[in-house]
Amino acid sequence: MAKRAFITGITGQDGSYLAEFLLAKGYEVHGLVRRSSSFNTARIEHLYRDPHLSATRLFLHYGDLTDGTALTHLLQKIVPDEVYHLAAQSHVRVSFELPIYTAQADALGTLHVLEAVRAVGGGVRFYQASSSELFGKVREVPQNENTPFHPRSPYACAKAFGFWQTINYREAYGLFACNGILFNHESPRRGETFVTRKITRAATRIKEGLQEKLYLGNLEAQRDWGYAGDFVEAIWLILQQEEADDFVIATGHARSVREFVEAVFALLGLDWRKHVEIDPRYFRPAEVDLLLGDAGKARRKLGWTPKVDFDQLVRMMVSHDWQLAREECALATHRSAREERGSSCST
Repeated sequence: MAKRAFITGITGQDGSYLAEFLLAKGYEVHGLVRRSSSFNTARIEHLYRDPHLSATRLFLHYGDLTDGTALTHLLQKIVPDEVYHLAAQSHVRVSFELPIYTAQADALGTLHVLEAVRAVGGGVRFYQASSSELFGKVREVPQNENTPFHPRSPYACAKAFGFWQTINYREAYGLFACNGILFNHESPRRGETFVTRKITRAATRIKEGLQEKLYLGNLEAQRDWGYAGDFVEAIWLILQQEEADDFVIATGHARSVREFVEAVFALLGLDWRKHVEIDPRYFRPAEVDLLLGDAGKARRKLGWTPKVDFDQLVRMMVSHDWQLAREECALATHRSAREERGSSCST
């Protein structure tokens, strides 16, 4: 009988890659989706277009992390083998502007999911998406599972709550509950307000003459950037172990935002200095200067190593967004031509 997985945040970057991964392994996949006046399922539309998957092995359910009772009823109905809790208000800069909502979604939301898993019982395995932002003002470089936390944002503080609640439920109730402390992981599916995707979208639009400038904050911040498609394999492997445990997932290589910018603009044959400007609005109230992960434990116990390196990741994202920019340019040209001819639409 096929395993059954439940994913919160299935419409996000990680959720979409994880859904693909699990479906390829024969899972029945259930995902939590927030009700909205507009469709927010673009990242998994290609899965829904497959009539076999959408009819028999992929199911979406409306719900919200702030409604613990509904989550419990939903899990009791689905009875999953594995729960992957990925949903969150995950934008660090936004968390300074919306600290209460971030705490409700990321901290209490995690507690609601844990309580729902405990209510279902029956050996359900739980994964909590923790973050390298927990390390914040780092105590050592690189950071591993034993490095002390020093969160530097409302987002990171909320994630610290979720991290320790996951361990608490493991120790207090015997849940198979695990944390994956994932360092930055990117892809063409990354949200456009996150710095890497903001850079690739802007640079390719500049290349096509659709915009002039890219405004950024701290160019010297360094991050350990990997590929989201690689990281979801590690997420799955964490729940396949004999004993529940916590793991750092990272590439072990750090690059600055400046280096990311340089790599992107170089691929497009552009001089980034002519197009990038610093905007103080994009600086965090409390900066995190360097995040660099040591995934040695994941290599030893999970047998996991990343497959896509930094240069491959940059090329992948630039290629995707350049195609988007070309399509945008072609559409703009078409509209301009129609305006010159006059509308041919009937009234």
